[in-house]
Amino acid sequence: MTKIRSKAKTVKPDISFTVQVWRENGTYVAYAPELDVSSCGDSLAEARARLREAVSLFLEEASRRGTLQDILAEAGFEKHGKTYRPYRVLARQKVRLAVPVGS
Repeated sequence: MTKIRSKAKTVKPDISFTVQVWRENGTYVAYAPELDVSSCGDSLAEARARLREAVSLFLEEASRRGTLQDILAEAGFEKHGKTYRPYRVLARQKVRLAVPVGS
């Protein structure tokens, strides 16, 4: 009798994070503030795609080194089922301050 082996698929958790994009000297910069990871590109789509790749590589390397859980906890992420989510922002505002000018 032949045994049929099936590979159990491991479901990897996913992560939700904020992406901010701006233009800097003609280049699009994409930034994930919760993880402090950024990338850039010649278009909005390219900058976003490169940021996804940079975050993915960052998380893979942290996992490989055994520091992923510590990094995500320090960055304010909580695990909810199969998803890591940042803490919910309760308030957001812009603040304006005078910048001291040195002599």
